[in-house]
Amino acid sequence: MKKNFDVTGMSCAACSARVEKSVSTVDGVKNVSVNLLKNSMTVDFDESMTDTQKIISAVENSGYGATLKTENNPKPNTPKQDSTEIIMKQMRFRLIVSLIFTIPLFYISMGHMAGWYLPDFLLGEKNIPAFAFTQFLLVLPVIFVNAKYYTNGFKSLFKGSPNMDSLIAIGSGAAVLYGIYAIYGIIYSISNGNMSQAHSFGMNLYFESAGMILTLITLGKYFETRAKRKTSDAISKLMDLSPKTATLIRDGKETEISVSEIKVGDIIIVKSGESIATDGIIIDGNGTIDESALTGESIPVEKTVGDSVIGATISKSGYLKIRAEKVGNDTALSQIIKLVDEATSSKAPVEKLADKVSGIFVPIVITVAVIAVIVWFLLGYGFEFALSIGISVLVISCPCALGLATPTAVMVGTGRGAANGILIKSAESLETAHSINTVVFDKTGTITMGEPSVTDIICFGDTDRTELLSAAFSIERLSEHPLSRAIVKQAEQENITHFEITDFEQYAGYGVGGKSNNDIYFAGNRKLAEKHLSDLKYIDEYESSLADSGKTPLYFIKNNKLIGIIAVADVIKPTAAKAISELNAMNIDTIMLTGDNAKTAAAIGKKVGISDIISDVLPQDKEEKIRLLQKQKKTVAMVGDGINDAPALARANIGIAIGAGTDVAIESADIVLMKSDLLDVVNAIKLSKAVMRNIKQNLFWAFFYNTIGIPVAAGVLYGFGILLNPMIAAAAMSFSSVCVVSNALRLRRFKTEKFTAAYSNTEKIQTVNFEQRKDRIIMTKTINIEGMMCMHCVNHVKTALKKIDGVVSADVSLENKCAVVTLAKDVDTEILKKAVVDSGYEVQSVV
Repeated sequence: MKKNFDVTGMSCAACSARVEKSVSTVDGVKNVSVNLLKNSMTVDFDESMTDTQKIISAVENSGYGATLKTENNPKPNTPKQDSTEIIMKQMRFRLIVSLIFTIPLFYISMGHMAGWYLPDFLLGEKNIPAFAFTQFLLVLPVIFVNAKYYTNGFKSLFKGSPNMDSLIAIGSGAAVLYGIYAIYGIIYSISNGNMSQAHSFGMNLYFESAGMILTLITLGKYFETRAKRKTSDAISKLMDLSPKTATLIRDGKETEISVSEIKVGDIIIVKSGESIATDGIIIDGNGTIDESALTGESIPVEKTVGDSVIGATISKSGYLKIRAEKVGNDTALSQIIKLVDEATSSKAPVEKLADKVSGIFVPIVITVAVIAVIVWFLLGYGFEFALSIGISVLVISCPCALGLATPTAVMVGTGRGAANGILIKSAESLETAHSINTVVFDKTGTITMGEPSVTDIICFGDTDRTELLSAAFSIERLSEHPLSRAIVKQAEQENITHFEITDFEQYAGYGVGGKSNNDIYFAGNRKLAEKHLSDLKYIDEYESSLADSGKTPLYFIKNNKLIGIIAVADVIKPTAAKAISELNAMNIDTIMLTGDNAKTAAAIGKKVGISDIISDVLPQDKEEKIRLLQKQKKTVAMVGDGINDAPALARANIGIAIGAGTDVAIESADIVLMKSDLLDVVNAIKLSKAVMRNIKQNLFWAFFYNTIGIPVAAGVLYGFGILLNPMIAAAAMSFSSVCVVSNALRLRRFKTEKFTAAYSNTEKIQTVNFEQRKDRIIMTKTINIEGMMCMHCVNHVKTALKKIDGVVSADVSLENKCAVVTLAKDVDTEILKKAVVDSGYEVQSVV
């Protein structure tokens, strides 16, 4: 059986690895996954061999705490503390206090050597005790506010699994202990009149080393905490989608009850604009249902008696009576919630490199320090000299640079991303993104704009464009259908006038109708047109070409005569094709994963350059498709905007949400593109690669200093007169940190791909008169061209394209660096490319 636990006390990847290792040794445990971000653990175990108490004991024995979760899903309205903000406040307080006391401590300890001003009571041999004791008092608050390093470090050390906190605790602790020992040495020397020895002790206190170690590490941890923001809980927002109340028919009356009281078989009333409370079947009425939240389909679906509906979807029009079929945890929304919870609880695939190395590095450093002390003491150099050697080893190898290597690069990288509208939620996300080799795109609202727009206006007979749009505007403005709103919006943008329609009627599943003076108008789908027109075969080929392009044709009829067709579609975003092209150039596979039908998906995929398309996918299946890709050893990024994408976003190695999408998609994702520009997918991956390259450079410098510094600190060059005392060791350690931070700051020069008109593949509205071209298929292709410099270039390209058989016209734009070609038939893309290339120019893409 599987159980979920809350784990407390974890601070780094080494901690989660330790918990995982401890629990995995318990008899009967089949699998254990610890999630550091959620401070949670999922354990699959045989309850006949072990129980939850034994698992909790294993966690406690490893030095951490654990409690059993009583509920799988959190309640949506339960207030919770923002643990990340609490940690940030604590870290900020520790850092401020550390700086307040470390700066004067460093000033006092180094001032006499640098010639800085110091008060008289700190100068001279007679004031050496005051000089030493003042430093001791200043380091005490730094030690106190950073006591966490000592408690965690020594606890891990005593448990046999020393980590980076252990090295911090030993290094700074040894420096403080030596300083205390030196204070007693000063007092003893003065009391015996040995001022030379007292002065020697006073110059080797090392309190400033301890304070600097703790302060720099705290600064690094603060950066890391800022960079690793915990993902907010998406499950609460998913649950908030479902209405809290529902209207039921009981004893012939409408009664409002809580959704939790609905039972299978209850009859629910849903009016226009209301959310559907649970999964069910329509038993009376009809209307249009907006299912975009769960299916990704942007256009509301016509529903009538016998059709199924999904909880949390919205009725856009109509009056429905629904019989509840699934309630509670059985609804589609609850299943999505479960998938999101499972995906976000699974273990992150990437481990921190520094934490991995620390498991070997820390014990080795401690061993080297101890051996150095023993060897030099046995060689007869005295305890003070030997202890000084040991402290030098610990201080120079204190992992300040190691601790700063990742968070500083991540901080600068995430800051640079934020400045360009790319919000990266955690260091793990940024780290993982560099290894992405497959990007999966949702279609609706991600590759496309997410709402219908007018794409084609086809006039019939003597009707012109303005007359058709005026008639369409007049009748469609009375309808609530989203396709109608697209036509109204287009007409309003062109300042088209409308006339009054009387006797307006809506025909469920067909369209609308009405009268104006003595004229009768109808507008709707093919079924409605067939009712009022005797023959439509002559436009079948044209309608088929529209459908192949993913467009929905709406027929407009006046007095039983077809006056025009207006095609509506969810158009492609301007930079979609360019983004796909850039990803392919980076050897990253691109896949479209959509709940839309295969024909529409294929049309969109062809336009943007995606050949691998998975269509007709339900929300539950999207998450499974991502899982299958991961089983093929692919590192997957999922790009989406809808609630239906949330499980897939959470399951993917990296979830990338479009900023204009739903809150749940944004909360489930690791990276949010605030500008909704798909080129930022490319930018995010490139930024990750730059940051990871920087981190590796930082780690190299960190280990370089340790590799050179530790042997020197251990005294291997003492025979040549070279000895690294703790003060120099501390300076070398600080310098290594400066190098790391300075290197990370170079990331501020990272540049992103920006939107330009040349990238745009935005579709233009095509207007034709069908009577003039009824035997020809009309379509357009946009060719993005590089190399055109003047109007002569434009004319060369236009002339070359118009010579091609099937090209009706070629509109070449120097400003937009593209040519929009109107075709009488489907001309092969390679032929179009060749014509442009032969003219002396470069083709970027054809869409």
